Amino acid sequence: MTRVAAIDCGTNSIRLLIADAVQDGDACTLVDIVREMRVVRLGQGVDATGELAPEALKRTFAAAADYAALIREHGAVAVRFVATSASRDASNRHVFVDGIKDLLGVEPEVISGDEEAALSFAGASSVLPIAAGDHVVVVDLGGGSTEFVLGDAGGVEAAKSVDVGCVRMTERHLLGDPPTLEQITAAEADVDAAIDAALAVVPLQRATALVGVAGSVTTITAHALHLTEYSASAIHGRELDLKTIAAACSELLAMTREQRSVLPYMHPGRVDVIGAGALVWRRVVSRLAALSDGRIESVMTSEHDILDGIALSIGRNQPR
Repeated sequence: MTRVAAIDCGTNSIRLLIADAVQDGDACTLVDIVREMRVVRLGQGVDATGELAPEALKRTFAAAADYAALIREHGAVAVRFVATSASRDASNRHVFVDGIKDLLGVEPEVISGDEEAALSFAGASSVLPIAAGDHVVVVDLGGGSTEFVLGDAGGVEAAKSVDVGCVRMTERHLLGDPPTLEQITAAEADVDAAIDAALAVVPLQRATALVGVAGSVTTITAHALHLTEYSASAIHGRELDLKTIAAACSELLAMTREQRSVLPYMHPGRVDVIGAGALVWRRVVSRLAALSDGRIESVMTSEHDILDGIALSIGRNQPR
């Protein structure tokens, strides 16, 4: 058993998982010690400027300093820091890399979209086992990018990362409060083009099941379930039919930011971008259901995602 610390730094949030990685033969399981999430909006303005903003870096470094203290407090002996879409796109990412290295003593890995997809699949499938013969699509809907991963019981078959996410679509298109029909139409065109790009690499039409991960999807699920507070246990593993998902997405997209802000399960850092997340998820679910020729009638939500995949990757690489 090894105590590990995994950090996932995306476009909207930075998350920490400290866990005991328990190896049994080739299998590795995680026992959670600490899970933390901060919305720091590292990707603020990156789509337009190509650079990480100084104020976004300041917020991210503050969260990383707190995480470093937690890692020391809980005695994690192996740390992996993974950065995704916003860091990939930024011309000044060296400032981010140097700052994180100073705070945590490890160099952040600015990973490719393909590796991000594989880690997301590993995290989701670790707690949602795949039956023999199933072909599961895991969709990781992030702030700057969305990953489409097709896999079976043997692992990843094909994956593609595309540049649509809740922060990117909000900044690029959904500027109204609520967004206008013209803004929604333009955003949907971007999403459709991204799905087409994914289809060129990933045979999504082979899917027998669809799993959604990350904050936009879990928040949409909370809305569909009419939760009185955010509850990971109520959300994880829930299956919703296509009509329920579409309705929940449409409601969130049509709301003003003030209306979203009073929803009891809504994180303050998602208020302004959840409309775009809902738009992306509604379109993805609709397109993949149509491609499945009736095999996909419901969608499952997983609370376990790339963060778990990062932690598992550390545990599996430790000496036995």
